[in-house]
Amino acid sequence: MLLSKREQAQIERRLVATLTEACETAKARIVGFAWLTHEVDFAHFPTSLRVTWVFDTRANRDQALAGESARHMHELTAAALREAEVEVHQVATHLAFDSEEHCQQVSAGNWQQHLARSPRPGRR
Repeated sequence: MLLSKREQAQIERRLVATLTEACETAKARIVGFAWLTHEVDFAHFPTSLRVTWVFDTRANRDQALAGESARHMHELTAAALREAEVEVHQVATHLAFDSEEHCQQVSAGNWQQHLARSPRPGRR
């Protein structure tokens, strides 16, 4: 189903609001978590949606993914998508995890370039 520009803008506003809330919650609870972002191609919505959780270092990212924080990030994302009225089959396939350290090493700190070459939803 093709979405009008107005519908796309409404979805984008809802995603920004709910993911910002998830981000602020995570900053207070997950060691090394810095920020998150999302990308979407509305021509392939919602399958193209990717939410990237960014940590300060690879070590903190790996520690979070190995512990209880992984479940917490999944739950925060699922709640944000529900609140934004975005239905996906499996939240995990729309999650990616990265670090400032990795972006600096691979893309000289250029996040736009870094995210463009990152794996698509469901891959780390």
